[in-house]
Amino acid sequence: MPLPKAPTKPADVVDMKSATLARAARSGSRGNKRGQPGARPTAEAATASAASADDVTRPAKARLLDPHAALPAHDSGEPAGRSVPAQTRQAPLRPLEIPAAPVSAKAPAASARALPPTKASPRGGARRRRARNDRRRLFVLDTNVLMHDPSCLFRFAEHDVFLPIVTLEELDGHKRGMSEVARNARQFSRSIDDLLAATGEPIERGLPLAPDAAAGSSGRLFFQNRDLVIEASPLLPIGKADNQIIGVVAALQARDPDRDVVLVSKDINMRIKASMLGLTAEDYFSDQVVEDTDLLDPGVQPLPDDFWETHQKGMESWQDAGSTFYRLRGPMAARLRLNQFVTFDGELPLQAQVIERTERHIVLRSVRDYGHVKNSVWGITARNREQNFALNLLCDPEIDFVTLLGQAGTGKTLLALAAGLSQVLDQKRYAEIIMTRATVPVGDDIGYLPGTEEEKMQPWMGALEDNLEVLNQPDSAAGDWGRSASADLIKNRIRVKSLSFMRGRTFVNKFLIIDEAQNLTPKQMKTLITRAGPGTKVICLGNIAQIDTPYLTEGSSGLTYVVDRMRGWMHAGHVTLQRGERSRLADYAADHL
Repeated sequence: MPLPKAPTKPADVVDMKSATLARAARSGSRGNKRGQPGARPTAEAATASAASADDVTRPAKARLLDPHAALPAHDSGEPAGRSVPAQTRQAPLRPLEIPAAPVSAKAPAASARALPPTKASPRGGARRRRARNDRRRLFVLDTNVLMHDPSCLFRFAEHDVFLPIVTLEELDGHKRGMSEVARNARQFSRSIDDLLAATGEPIERGLPLAPDAAAGSSGRLFFQNRDLVIEASPLLPIGKADNQIIGVVAALQARDPDRDVVLVSKDINMRIKASMLGLTAEDYFSDQVVEDTDLLDPGVQPLPDDFWETHQKGMESWQDAGSTFYRLRGPMAARLRLNQFVTFDGELPLQAQVIERTERHIVLRSVRDYGHVKNSVWGITARNREQNFALNLLCDPEIDFVTLLGQAGTGKTLLALAAGLSQVLDQKRYAEIIMTRATVPVGDDIGYLPGTEEEKMQPWMGALEDNLEVLNQPDSAAGDWGRSASADLIKNRIRVKSLSFMRGRTFVNKFLIIDEAQNLTPKQMKTLITRAGPGTKVICLGNIAQIDTPYLTEGSSGLTYVVDRMRGWMHAGHVTLQRGERSRLADYAADHL
C-alpha cells in the first residue's frame, strides 16, 4: 500500500520527529533546575538541532504519525524544525486556546469516572504541579454518543467538549425519520441552536455550556472551524469517518500536549484503534445508572442476627386488620427505605414491609402470606419468599408502580397477570388490563405483519397466551362451552398495545403491564410511565441479562433506570425474583448454559 503524500495545502501539519528533537533542544537550553537560568545549549542539544534541520530535506512520506513518539510542544504555532516559505506561511491557528480553569468538585466528569478535586496548598494557593487527571480535559465526541444521549453536552462537568465537522455531517445524515435515533439527532441539533442563540460570543471562542446549570456543566463547546491536517498512519484509511475523527483527536493532542484530549465513543472498535495509536479513548458512562448490576437494590433486606437485641429499646407493636405493625428505632432505621421488604430467619422469624420512615423511626408491617391456598390470587399461590413479596406489591392498591426483575422462569408475567385478572374481574378495581412490550427480535426480523394493531402484536405476545392457558382453568363440569366463554371473557378485558402509538395517550383506571422492559431506553420508559392517568397501576417486568437492543447494557437499560430512580417513593416498590419455578430443566439450563 503506497504511503500518503505530504499535503501541499498550508495548514497545521504535525511533524512528530522534528518537534521532538526541537523540544529536546529547548530542554537542554534551560540549564540546571536550581541555577544557571541562562545556560548555553549543551552539545546534545546542538546535535539535536542539527538533526532536526537535516530532517527537513527528507521526503514527507517518511514522517508518519508514530504513536510511541513524544508529543510536540509548539511555541509559535508552526511545526518545529520545518522551514516554511514566506509567501506560503500562514498565521498560527489556535482555535483551542482556552485558559485553564480550576477543577470543580461539585460534579464529576461524566464520560469516564469522577475526577478528584484539585487540592490547595497549605499557603492558600493551588499547587503548581497537578496530576494529569486533575487538569481540565477536552472531550472529543463521536456521533453515536450524540445519537445515544442528545443531552450529552451537559454531562461533562467543568470540562470542555469538541465536535469535529465529520460528527456533524454524520448527524445530519441520521436526522430524517421517526426512529429513536432520528429524534435524538434532531433534539441535539436543536440544543446546539439554543446555545448559539443564548450566547453573543463568537463561535470561534467556544459556546459556554453554563446555561444548563441544573446539570452542573461549566465548560465550553468548541467546533472544528478550521482544517486540522495530520500525517495519518497508513494503517487507517483516510476516507472513513471514524478514522477522520481519530485524526482530529491526534491533531488536537499534538497541538496542546499539556492537555488531556479524550475520545468519547460507544464504538468499541473505534476506541481500540485510537488506543493503538497512543490516544486516550473512553466509553460514555453518563447513561450508566449503576456501574455493577450486582449493586442494584434487590428490594429485600435480610436483618442481622442481633436485630431484636439492638432494636428492642423503645419498640412498639400492635395489630390491625389482620397485620402486625412494629415501630422501631435503631441503626437499621437509617438504612431501610419505603416499601422495602425485610426478613429475619432467627428464633423469631419476620417478613415485613417498611410502610413508614422518618428520621427517628420506621414502621414495619407484616406481609400477607400468599403462599397459603386461602390467599391464592386467581388460583395462583406464591412458591417462594420473593414471589410472596411480589404479590404483596401487585395487590396493594396504595402501590402505583411495581418493578419485577428475574431470570427466565421466575414467574414475573404469571404473577402480574394473575394479580391483574383478580383486581379487574373479581374486585373491579381496574377497568381492564393493557399489555405491551418492546418489539425487539432475538434473531432475524420476519418483516411486516398483516392485520390490525392487536393482530400485529400477537406474535410478540406468546408469553401472554402461555400464561392465560395456565390461568384459565375453569371447572371441568362446565364443558367446552364454559371454557370457551371464560376465555372470551378474559380476552375481552385484556388489550394488547404497541409502543409505537403510545405517545399522547392517557390511561385511566388501567392495569398496565410492560413486558420485556429491559429492551427499552430510559426515554422510552419515561414515555410509557407518564401515560398513566388517575387510578392506573404500572408494572414493569424484565430480565436485564437478556438485552437485545443495540447500545443498551445492563447499566443503561430503561428498566435499571426506573428501578434506581423510583426507589424510596412511597407509592413504588421493587422485588428481584431469585429462584425459577418453571421446571427443573429450565432452572438447570439457566444456571449452567
